[in-house]
Amino acid sequence: MAKRDYYEVLGLNRDAADDDVKKAYRRLAMKFHPDRNPDDAKAEEKFKEASEAYEILADREKRNAYDQFGHAGVDPNAGGMGGAGFNGSFGDIFGDVFGDIFSGGRSAGRSGRARTRGADLQYNLQLDLEQAVQGDMVEISPLVRVACEDCDGSGAKAGTSPSTCPECSGAGQIRVAQGFFSLQQTCPRCRGNGQVITSPCRRCGGRGRVEERKKLSVRIPPGVDNGDRIRLTGEGEAGVRGGPPGDLYVQVEVRDHPIFVREGRHLFCEVPFSFVDAALGGEIQVPTLTGRVKLKVPPETQTGKLFRLRGKGITPVRGGPVGDLHCKVVVETPVKLTEQQKQLLRKFKRSMEQGDEEHSPKESGWFQGVRDFFDGLKS
Repeated sequence: MAKRDYYEVLGLNRDAADDDVKKAYRRLAMKFHPDRNPDDAKAEEKFKEASEAYEILADREKRNAYDQFGHAGVDPNAGGMGGAGFNGSFGDIFGDVFGDIFSGGRSAGRSGRARTRGADLQYNLQLDLEQAVQGDMVEISPLVRVACEDCDGSGAKAGTSPSTCPECSGAGQIRVAQGFFSLQQTCPRCRGNGQVITSPCRRCGGRGRVEERKKLSVRIPPGVDNGDRIRLTGEGEAGVRGGPPGDLYVQVEVRDHPIFVREGRHLFCEVPFSFVDAALGGEIQVPTLTGRVKLKVPPETQTGKLFRLRGKGITPVRGGPVGDLHCKVVVETPVKLTEQQKQLLRKFKRSMEQGDEEHSPKESGWFQGVRDFFDGLKS
């Protein structure tokens, strides 16, 4: 069954602000929460649907991916274009949204030792037009913070382990009394980790992570364009305290091509043509991204004339019809003429001037327009 549009699920416009996303989810979560609708399968399904929509639209990276690619951009099984799929906990989402309303809930009681997901990273990848249009497999070497092998990501020297923070007893937070009130704040000794390292790992200095260059293979799907992103799940920074790694987003940048200019799914190029062939008509070999094709140019073709070769453009990465190749004829003036060639052209020019037929309609029309313009100024 096809999923509904996430904006439709939350009843929002596509330009909705982050606060509007949160408010819309609160309203639906309160209405369809299973505790309020026991034994109601439809209400439970609507609650899960709203939670899934919120997890995507509340995350800026995932929302951008969804706006670009739709559900395919946030489906980890759809080739990795653009985003991340729903992999959170409905209960955690509910607690995150309502934690600022109901004190003492899951959010308030969380320990500072909770696992932290690694940061997402971006890698800028330049491609030739042929690679972007036809697809390719590319090797990249991003600099990424990975779990330290010497301490297995704990930050403690081999043979030792982190110990419980004596200041907060492992809670990661301490309570500070101020008059009648009691405030909770991050433990200053362990900085919210709940643990302290007395013998830090020499390689990572107790951080649990080190920088390394990864060697990764990236499959470039056919039809990508400038600004498209390819998501490599789990190839971002390593998580903290055993948390899951982030993702790596490969940002595509297509280099300029010496022959073709791309506009969406269409290609454009200029084809030089001699003025003799343009006048008499002829045939020319035109390059395409898949080989050469013959283009017949009819007699009396003017410079700037566009010829369309259907289906010789680009297949869009998100589907749709194949684009076309548009060839613009550029009539070329001959250079480095011999004296004999010059004489022939002068003879040809005299024959054009003596004839009764109008051989240069644009030129005649332009001069007539100039005369009409000056005659109008005199009157």
